[in-house]
Amino acid sequence: MTKEYHQTVYAPPKGAADLLLIRHGQTEPARPGYSFPMVDGHGDPALHPNGEAQAIAVGEFLKRDPIDAIYVTTLRRTHQTAAPLAAHLGLVPMVEADLREVCLGDWDGGLYRIKAAENDPCFIRANQRQEWGEIPGAETTTIVHNRVRAGLLRIASRHTDQRVAVVVHGGVIGAAMSIASGAEPFAFNGAANGSISRIVVLGDKMSVKGFNNSSHLL
Repeated sequence: MTKEYHQTVYAPPKGAADLLLIRHGQTEPARPGYSFPMVDGHGDPALHPNGEAQAIAVGEFLKRDPIDAIYVTTLRRTHQTAAPLAAHLGLVPMVEADLREVCLGDWDGGLYRIKAAENDPCFIRANQRQEWGEIPGAETTTIVHNRVRAGLLRIASRHTDQRVAVVVHGGVIGAAMSIASGAEPFAFNGAANGSISRIVVLGDKMSVKGFNNSSHLL
C-alpha cells in the first residue's frame, strides 16, 4: 500500500500561548459639545445596545472553546463585552492596563470620531503617515506598539500552552496584528466591533492566525 500524506491541521507549538483578541462591542455615540467620562486620559463610553448584543454573541460563540483565562483593559467597554463570556466560563477577567486604547490626546473623549468624520487635516496626516502622534497630544505609534507588545508578551508568559480571550480595542488589535505580521502600522486598523482576531505567541515571537472574524455577528 502506498503511504499517504495528508494536509495537517494547525495547532500552536508546544510552549506557545494562543490569544484571541476580541474587539469590544459598539459603544455609545459621540456628540458635539459632550465628552465621554474619562479614565486616565482615555474616553470611557459604555456599550450601545448594539454592542451589548455583540457581547452576547461573542459569549455564545466562544462558550465551548477551551479558554483558560480572560483579560480586559482599564476601560469599561471591555469589561462589559467580556461579561457574557466570563459568565459562561465561570472566569473572572483580569486587567492588562498596557492594552488600553490609543490615547488620543486633545481628541479623546469622543472628539476623534467627529474630527475623523470631518476629514480634519490632522486625521488625514495621521493615516497617511501611519502616525498617531499627528493628532494633537496623542501617543506616538511607537509608544503604542511598545506597550501593546509588552502587554501581550506579559499575558503570553503567564499562559503557555493555553488559550486566552483578550478583550481589547480597535487600535490595539491593529497594533498587535502589525507587530505579529511585520505589516505597516495601520494595515490592520478597522477590526469590527465584536470581531475576533488571533495571534500565537512563542517566547518573544508572534504570528497572526486570524483577523476580524465576524461570522458570529451575522
